[in-house]
Amino acid sequence: MSSACSALAVAVAAGAMLGASPARPLRVCADPNNMPFSNQKEEGFENRIAALVARDLGRPLAYVWAPQRRGFIRNTLNAGRCDVVIGVPARSGLLQPTRAYYRSAYAFVSRRDRHLRVRSFDDARLKTLTIGIQIIGDDYANPPAAQALAARHLEQNVRGYLVYGDYSKPDPQRDVVDAVADGRVDVAVVWGPLAGYYGRREPAAIDVVLVSPGHDDASLAFAFDIAMGVRREDKALRLALDAVVVHRAPEIRRILTSYGVPLL
Repeated sequence: MSSACSALAVAVAAGAMLGASPARPLRVCADPNNMPFSNQKEEGFENRIAALVARDLGRPLAYVWAPQRRGFIRNTLNAGRCDVVIGVPARSGLLQPTRAYYRSAYAFVSRRDRHLRVRSFDDARLKTLTIGIQIIGDDYANPPAAQALAARHLEQNVRGYLVYGDYSKPDPQRDVVDAVADGRVDVAVVWGPLAGYYGRREPAAIDVVLVSPGHDDASLAFAFDIAMGVRREDKALRLALDAVVVHRAPEIRRILTSYGVPLL
């Protein structure tokens, strides 16, 4: 029996375990202003994947909206307010992840007319370039790009852009890619789905090149498997979602590709 057929069999069994009410909504925990992943208009790729999943499970789709900040999982999924988060690191310890449905990486973003196409933190040209990176706080030591650049004594070249951006505006995470397009920085290191999506929307042509870590970066992760996440005790739903991930893999890949997500 093929893996897809096996997964469908698991889905049938898991569906029976989910309860006698097939009309019970699938409640998705999501950020209302987090494109290209999700927004309240349901325009993100995670919104489209959520709709695909709910349809396969035969359940109506409902959302619980909350900004995806510190405490997001604790205050939504693990508080019982919703059933699934559509995009989480596959090794997240705060919940029970499904099998991964895509793998992406950080990318170097630059204007095509600059002909930079940086691939590695060991590129000697970085010594003379301004480099935008996404940061979580005000200490540039948190993201892997900051650590890789610090190890090469390039801190003075770095310009930080908060990963959450200005949440009062649409597309709060776009500024780091805009900075490349309008020349505020020469190159930026950006999480792949953001780089691919916003790079397509700039007036200047943008190159998106996945990071190739150097030998000195063995302890740093630049590529990540992304899965869905459910509560640790919700094995039945996890099994059902695993089946959808397998059975609908081509459709999910088409959705990701249509949003410019660079896939490994």
